[in-house]
Amino acid sequence: MRVALPGWARTLAAKAALFITGMCCALAALLGVLVHVSVTNQTVDQARDRALSRLVEATAAYEAGDALRSHAGIDPEGLPKSLRALAAAGERGTMVSDHDGVPTMWAAGPANGGHALAVALNYSQSARTIEGLDRAILWSSGLAIGATLLVGAFAVTRVTRRLHATAQVARRISAGDLDARVGDARTQDPSRPPDEVAAVAAALDTMAASLQRKLLSEQRFTADVAHELRTPLTGLHAAAELLPPGRPTELVRDRVAALRTLTEDLLEISRLDTGKERLEVDTEALGILAERVVRNVRAPGTTGADTEIVVVRDALVDTDRRRLERVLGNLVVNAHLHGRTPVTLTVDGPVVSVRDHGDGYPEYLVEHGPQRFRTEGGATGHGLGLTIALGQAEVLGARLTFANVPTSEGGGALATLTLAESTGLATNGPA
Repeated sequence: MRVALPGWARTLAAKAALFITGMCCALAALLGVLVHVSVTNQTVDQARDRALSRLVEATAAYEAGDALRSHAGIDPEGLPKSLRALAAAGERGTMVSDHDGVPTMWAAGPANGGHALAVALNYSQSARTIEGLDRAILWSSGLAIGATLLVGAFAVTRVTRRLHATAQVARRISAGDLDARVGDARTQDPSRPPDEVAAVAAALDTMAASLQRKLLSEQRFTADVAHELRTPLTGLHAAAELLPPGRPTELVRDRVAALRTLTEDLLEISRLDTGKERLEVDTEALGILAERVVRNVRAPGTTGADTEIVVVRDALVDTDRRRLERVLGNLVVNAHLHGRTPVTLTVDGPVVSVRDHGDGYPEYLVEHGPQRFRTEGGATGHGLGLTIALGQAEVLGARLTFANVPTSEGGGALATLTLAESTGLATNGPA
């Protein structure tokens, strides 16, 4: 079971700082314990040796019948019970304890009659030495941890700053800016050895350059093909107009018209790919514009009456009328060609949606957006109409999304175009 980290601890810099702090604390604790144990043992051993030496002197004086010094005595007050019992059993030993609030090193040995002969040495200086050592260890550990954390944070921040720059360039490329490059300093200076971040930056720059070359080649190919087709199609259209009336002539004219439409679509795609389209902005009422689009819709076997218009709330938007009509027209035509009636165009403020009651959009289209001429599972595909609609929506600064209506609500495909409402006053349409 993974432990959920707080939001501030999910960044690489925070994780590195936590790791460095943890390792420094663990290392400082280990070294501090080792130093404390070593010095404490050395200090206690020295005090014990002095106490045992004094006990030997006191024992010799006691056995010789001489008077004991002030620091020695038989069963003195304050002698720890465990040490008294050890001496009564005929053994010698030492122990540190508090006597009248003063740290004291006791040394005791056996005396006549089951008594204990003990000496007491002041252990205050040794205790203060150990306490001072512990404080020095804590202060030095804190300073070492702080210094290491600052140096580590500085080093990690330099790396994460380069990673953030690389990620920002990747986002710019995904948004369509194929000229964006990381240009990491380590990839441009041969004298500096490249690190892992430089390798990622170089790989991203190489990928962007390769992608740019391929897309530019595709755009040039699309534009060249469309331009080359216009001249023969113009001649073919003129020749078709000279054919005698009849069913074969109608079929030829219909196919020529389809080819001309496809050629114009390809030219429009190539213009959108260049990203050099210019807007002619004016204030438009969405309700009236939607009615005009439906009235002029051109889908095989349909008329404007085949599309229902619902104006929940009309709105004024600052937009390019021709491009907006192109977007809505393509959405309506696609709904008739690849969905089933009824087809409904709904205006709700600056949001316009087009819904049919067919099988819905393919999953790839909902997840990744329209793709030119792509077909799956025997479907007829979505041609260039939705691709052009999405490109024109981006030029308008609008957001076009595609979704499928749940079967519990009737099913079908739903395209939603969200525009920016004008600063003018919106009007209320019929519900």
